[in-house]
Order: sequence, then C-alpha cells, then structure tokens
Amino acid sequence: MAGAHAAMFTPFDKKGRVNEDAIDALIEHGLKGGLKGFYLTGSTGEGMLLTNDERICVYRRAVKAANGRCKLIAQVGCVRTEDSVALAKAAADAGVDWISSVAPVYFGQNFPSVMRHYKAISEATDLPFLIYAFNCSLVPERDIRLFDLKNVKGVKYTGRDFYVCQRLRRMLDKETIWFNGCDELLISALALGDTFSGGIGLNYNIIPRHFANICELCAKNDFRAAAKWQAEANRLVDLVLAGLADNWSEFKVFMKAVGIDCGPCRAPYAPLSPEREAELLAKVASLGILGDATHGNVVGGLP
Repeated sequence: MAGAHAAMFTPFDKKGRVNEDAIDALIEHGLKGGLKGFYLTGSTGEGMLLTNDERICVYRRAVKAANGRCKLIAQVGCVRTEDSVALAKAAADAGVDWISSVAPVYFGQNFPSVMRHYKAISEATDLPFLIYAFNCSLVPERDIRLFDLKNVKGVKYTGRDFYVCQRLRRMLDKETIWFNGCDELLISALALGDTFSGGIGLNYNIIPRHFANICELCAKNDFRAAAKWQAEANRLVDLVLAGLADNWSEFKVFMKAVGIDCGPCRAPYAPLSPEREAELLAKVASLGILGDATHGNVVGGLP
C-alpha cells in the first residue's frame, strides 16, 4: 500500500453521465506514471455529487480497468450512514481492496457519532478500512479509540499538523498505514520517517510521475532529489488551488492537457467557457512539466 495513489477524478461525458472509457484512460495514465493505486469517489472524485448507482459504476469499472495491477480504495462516505454501509458492501462485491470514509457530514458532528458511523461502515465488509480525516483536528488521546474498531487499518490525513499524526501513530500498538492528503506537502510528511508511507491526492492524476518519484526517492532517503520534484509539482498545485476557491471545473480541465477529457464538475460547480478553458490550458502548458499521456515520460526541467 505504500507509495503514490491518485484521488481519481470521476469523468463525465457530454451528457453528464459517468464516462467509463475515461476511467480506463485515467488508470492507464496513472499506472504508466508509477502510481500504486487509486482512491475512488472521494472529494476529488465528487463522491457526494454522485448517486449511489454511479459510485458503484465507478468501482466496478475501476476494478475491471486495474485488473489487479494496483490497489483500489473506495471512499463510501454519505450523509446517511446507511447509504455508506450499502456502498461499502457494493464496493467489496465489485472487488476493491480497501474501504474508506469521511466522518459524518452535516449531522452527527461529535465523536460518539463518528464512532457509530465508522463502526457501521468498517463492520459492513471484511476489507481493511481507511479513515479519511479531511480538514479536521486529530486528538490522539481521543482518536486512538477509532483503531479499536474492526478492520480499521490506517488514515488518509488531509491536514497540516503532521506532529499530531506522529503522536497518534506512536501511541498505537499495532501496524497502521498513513497517507498524506496535502499534495504540496508530500515530502514534508514523508520526512518524518515513522508516520506516513505515501500520499493520496488530486494532482497525482495530472502528473503522476512527479508524486511517484517523490515517494520512491524519500523511501531511499534521497530528499534532495525528491525536493526538486516537489518544487516542480507545486507549480501545478498553485494553479489547482486557485480553482478550489471558486469553480472546481477549473482544475478538472487540466486532464485535457494529458489527453483525457474528464468533463466539468457537477453543480453547484459550472462548466467553463471555451475562452476560460483555453486560458487555463495555456497556463498549465506553460509550466513545461506535463508527462506524455502515452508513455508517462516527464518533459521539462527534470530527468
């Protein structure tokens, strides 16, 4: 499970339906770039903007496309815990490797509800379960209880307090795996040495080789070389973060630059005008760091 995993975009066709052929292309592009797996229908994958049937469609097609060549993690978080449980069972039936979920959304904003939510989902299958800590504060003395739940084996942490993650992991008396979710800080998370084993992120879809190399170089303790890849990747992150403030369709369009049309994001986001799309594609092309969509070779300032 160690290494770089893409938080996979959910691609849509011109009629707004899940584009299954584009799922195949996303997985091929990522694997050629050195990724170890894919995180399905998470935040980047617009999971809560999909119907449950659409999410199941993504799981099934990804399993077929991956064909055992990588790990697949299905994020099944929903407003209703019952829907999350149903999705977990469907994802397991589809053949994914791991289940994951965000904490309760909108309702149940307290720790007892979090425990009930995760307990129901983690017990729904026999697959290992990855907690998705999304922009929330971890409290080691409290959150260690989450690891008493059946099948809880790790954390995807999208936050910036790596010290608290280290403290929690050191408190655990069993092996767990931790993934960094802030793309711009992957090398920083891996530098702790004893906490994070890889990363899961949005930008991994676009420039998979950069993030795969960061993980591989850090595993070899070559942080000087890894830092060059991180610095270059962060030039793309700058463009992506600008789109986060307004319209997520602005960063999804960047996949066109590597030859994969994922469509726009769903409402409440909006499609881009042809003029805005052209402007953004020109900006990402000017970075000179995009990989060849066919061969996964990085072009630009690094070997």
